[in-house]
Amino acid sequence: MAAKESVTLLFKLYCLTVMTLVASAYIVALRYTRTVGTDLYFSSTAVCVTEVIKLFISVSILARETGSPGRLFSSLKEHTLGSPKEVLKLSVPSLVYAVQNNMAFLALSNLDAAVYQVTYQLKIPCTALCMVVMLQRSLNKLQWFSIFMLCGGVTLVQWNPAQAGKVQVDQNPLLGFGAIAIAVLCSGFAGVYFEKVLKSSETSLWVRNIQMYLSGIVVTLVGVVMSDGPQVMEKGFFYGYTPFVGFVIFLGSVGGLYTSVVVKYTDNIMKGFSAAAAIVLSTIASVILFGLQITITFAIGSLLVCISIYLYGLPRQDTTNIQPEVANHSPKEKLIV
Repeated sequence: MAAKESVTLLFKLYCLTVMTLVASAYIVALRYTRTVGTDLYFSSTAVCVTEVIKLFISVSILARETGSPGRLFSSLKEHTLGSPKEVLKLSVPSLVYAVQNNMAFLALSNLDAAVYQVTYQLKIPCTALCMVVMLQRSLNKLQWFSIFMLCGGVTLVQWNPAQAGKVQVDQNPLLGFGAIAIAVLCSGFAGVYFEKVLKSSETSLWVRNIQMYLSGIVVTLVGVVMSDGPQVMEKGFFYGYTPFVGFVIFLGSVGGLYTSVVVKYTDNIMKGFSAAAAIVLSTIASVILFGLQITITFAIGSLLVCISIYLYGLPRQDTTNIQPEVANHSPKEKLIV
């Protein structure tokens, strides 16, 4: 198996910093756009536009990889029009991610950014369960311990959730937590499914992204029609959009794609630090922007979540059962959203 590409510590720190800032800014900015202001935009259209931007960025990167317009068009034709089964296969995570992204908008319309950020880390045990079932991986005792610690920390956060005092819309915390639960399930399944598809062939990550986002655009357009069709027809597709909403969509697009760079060039420990740092930054921003009132249980729960993320990411021997025909392949980049 090919050795992992060597990069400098400075570049790893750069990846960590950008990933942390993008994740934190996205959650806080999305929360702001859903709770401050009167002309509330349609979340379904925002999810659709995000898919379009991801597709554009993926095509741009593939163009750089192929080196010429001719090879780019040849590759696109081969892997889209020439591979309908593969495009259909990638429509599964497209649908699941579309549901997840819409649930994120719903959750952040009803929960503070800091509460959301901590609770959303339940995606770790959900992803671990999907990896055990779908990829036949095993977890060591420390990882199981960290998962139980994470669940305990999230329970404390929800036990006496912190309250925000500068929100201008009515909120339903129960609906918010329900939306997070659905988003967590979607994140775990879709991420592992996409990883399994990537490891089943030598196809480029960016080609797989393009296949998925083509399906994603269709899926999200159907979602727009089903959830907000009459209102969109009456008010317009971009109703309620502001430069700040555009900034949120851009962050969501770049953040989803940038994760693949972080996975490729860093390791689980750095990703764990990034997630923990994002929680801290989201909490600080929520205190400043939304008047979040921190409780003792919230602080203890957040600390337990940060520790559990670090413990889960500690190095271990990979016990993945890889099929013989895949075992000799070079490592693939993974995209986790």
